[in-house]
Amino acid sequence: MDALDRKILTELQMDGRLTVTELAARVQLSVSPCHRRLRDLERTGAIRGYRAVVDPAAVGLNFEALVFVTLRWEDRDTVSTFEQAVAAVPQVIQAQRLFGDPDYILRVATADLAAFQELYDRHLATLPGVQRLTSTLVMKHVVNDRPLPEQP
Repeated sequence: MDALDRKILTELQMDGRLTVTELAARVQLSVSPCHRRLRDLERTGAIRGYRAVVDPAAVGLNFEALVFVTLRWEDRDTVSTFEQAVAAVPQVIQAQRLFGDPDYILRVATADLAAFQELYDRHLATLPGVQRLTSTLVMKHVVNDRPLPEQP
């Protein structure tokens, strides 16, 4: 990956709806080579896909919490079963496994506090292998959906 590929990635992270012609102009490349590089970035997995970034409040998801999860055991079966169960909960919009304690952090979006409490009691607290859940409420997004930084 060279500097031109990085420029293409930067532009697409800021506006994924650019046409190849617009993209080529922004990175100062002719259309055919730009298109070829774009397809190579998609083929190699550097570009994993394209999506719309939706405002949660516009679709009624006005409440967000971070849930910290500590597992009872960290054997392969427990981890695998837990991760499959978390992946099946649509309100979990991001889940990351961590080093140390806690074991996971979940980003959860719901309509309101009551919906979060129900999700917490019915689904999150019953996830397999869970020893402890701790949650905190998101007050405000300071940095959100930022493009990845350019690498040298």
